[in-house]
Amino acid sequence: MPMDKGERVFRAIAHPARREILELLANSPLSVKELTARFDMSQPAVSQHLKELREAKLVSSERDGLEQRYRLTPQPLRYVIRWSERYRHLVDPVGHHWSLMSKVETSAKEQATKRSRHGR
Repeated sequence: MPMDKGERVFRAIAHPARREILELLANSPLSVKELTARFDMSQPAVSQHLKELREAKLVSSERDGLEQRYRLTPQPLRYVIRWSERYRHLVDPVGHHWSLMSKVETSAKEQATKRSRHGR
């Protein structure tokens, strides 16, 4: 049975290296060589990750001289956003991300704020 578009996107972002590639490409287009320099993996491994991202339509490429430059195509991320929206009410009724912080994190931040206000 062929995979649908949403399944391809989830499969593509399942790997941490591919998520990091997307993060890098969100800032600017990069070549395979530039991407490889930022990872502790071979160029063929980076190329394989790019292939998975291309198949999910999360990246596109264009020739720039002798190099292929890859760029993020964020539209397919709508599948992830749509899926995660179903759980938003469990995080916070109005969607505030700070409700995810543990009490320990909140307390540590409050203490740091108090110290900075008092010049310590």
